[in-house]
Amino acid sequence: MAHINLGLDEENFPGITGLLTFRQETAAPLNALAEALLHAPHPTLSPGERELIAAYVSGLNECVFCATSHSAFAAAQLDGGMTLVSQVRADLDSAPVSPKLRGLLRIAGAVQESGRKVTASLVEAARADGATDLEIHDAVLIAAAFCMFNRYVDGLGTRLPVDPIAYEEAAGRVKTIGYVRTG
Repeated sequence: MAHINLGLDEENFPGITGLLTFRQETAAPLNALAEALLHAPHPTLSPGERELIAAYVSGLNECVFCATSHSAFAAAQLDGGMTLVSQVRADLDSAPVSPKLRGLLRIAGAVQESGRKVTASLVEAARADGATDLEIHDAVLIAAAFCMFNRYVDGLGTRLPVDPIAYEEAAGRVKTIGYVRTG
């Protein structure tokens, strides 16, 4: 049970879904932020790559709901699937990702520790591997936003889904329709 009374059946509204249902006024802008960062068209980073950044940061933050959710969302949109996601989360240095994506993930990992951990040398290394200023910006913003989302979910003690298949089902929805809910 969450730390507060959400006024709903938490088994059917695990993790952030219960919190967003509880507080509609904040749900819309939070969903819009997730949509802009992870699902909306991007000139160079795929939705799967952006979801991988979210999953990586959520794993570093030990937020089980978000790490598992966004790992499933990334896996559904990356050619390497869950194998690739697991490799990145287990050992970024040996994971089979492009040098550019590895650099962006390193920057995201630094943000997870503290924004001040993002150094000029990390940024220059990512640039040397092909990252653009837009990609660096977005990696930092995704990481910062997921530190907030992770703390929101864990800070209110939300439930995990009873059935792990729920993550895969949600991945299909996110891949198809994204984060903005209508109706």
